[in-house]
Amino acid sequence: MFTTEQIKAAHSKVKSGADFPAYIREIKALGVTHYVAYVADGRINYYGADDSTAKLPAKYEPLAIADRANGEALKAGLLAHQQGKTDFLVFIKMCATCGIEKWEICMEEMTCTYYDSAANKILVETIPGVAPVPI
Repeated sequence: MFTTEQIKAAHSKVKSGADFPAYIREIKALGVTHYVAYVADGRINYYGADDSTAKLPAKYEPLAIADRANGEALKAGLLAHQQGKTDFLVFIKMCATCGIEKWEICMEEMTCTYYDSAANKILVETIPGVAPVPI
């Protein structure tokens, strides 16, 4: 079981995309199996194997999500973020501009899947630096 306080403490260490793998390792160790992050306002819902949940509220004023997804621009912005060239808010604004409504992290597969507003998968990436859970 995990708490919102534990999740917030882990998330507070993330300054750029370069910090993301360590964050995933930490929340995975807490028992998080997957989570969904919403680009429009920053709320995040975390889920665990024992039906535990932690819901973090909106973090910022709502952003408009572009009507059309742009997967190529998303890939370029994601790469820059993973290299530590952008902070989280810049990354979020880029996602909104690229038509991304949300992303879902799956701890079992160690993937991050980005979705548009019509629930289409725009990009599925393997989380760098974190080994998947053996099946």
